[in-house]
Amino acid sequence: MNKRSYGFTLIEIMITFAVFGLLLMIGLPSMNTWLQNTQLRASAESIQSGLQFARAESLRRNVPVRFQFVDTLTSACVPNDKATNWIVSVNDPTGKCDVAPSDPSAVAAPTDLIIIEKRSGTEGSPNAAVAAINGVPPGVAASTVIFSGLGRVIGVGPITQIDITNPSGGACQPAGRMRCLRINIASGGAMRMCDPIVVDPTDPRQC
Repeated sequence: MNKRSYGFTLIEIMITFAVFGLLLMIGLPSMNTWLQNTQLRASAESIQSGLQFARAESLRRNVPVRFQFVDTLTSACVPNDKATNWIVSVNDPTGKCDVAPSDPSAVAAPTDLIIIEKRSGTEGSPNAAVAAINGVPPGVAASTVIFSGLGRVIGVGPITQIDITNPSGGACQPAGRMRCLRINIASGGAMRMCDPIVVDPTDPRQC
């Protein structure tokens, strides 16, 4: 009487690995696109949250509070309209971006620097890219928006539009696979995220 054998033959194992490899090759491009789009959205949501936080702090403190893009979070920092690092502060943080965030109830003196919050662009979205401007295209590069104690945008040449892209993942739709996003900031202080490729005026995602 023959004993019944169990298990897989070498040919069955090779076929399984071949099918698995084929599925992996098909799925990798889609997975990479999803990951790159996730980074793009994470950056956009972080920037929008920072803007909303800056406005909320201006209302809470009843003093002007700024949201500013900076090239680095060290003591050598300067404003940069294409940086993904940002700082929420009372007064200009240029050259002092290494100062730790604090949350005093009031400003001791009009010239005091108080960094309320900051975020590095490498946190969760290292491949995202930013372009901040003042006004509708052609527009002028801008790195800062200041909210008054009433929550309105003040100052000369504030950010009114922020485009978030991901060149590492490819071009924006419809030419490429990246679902690029935009944040618009109104003079009254309100802000919203939108999709630049949406053209239907009834679609709430339209810019």
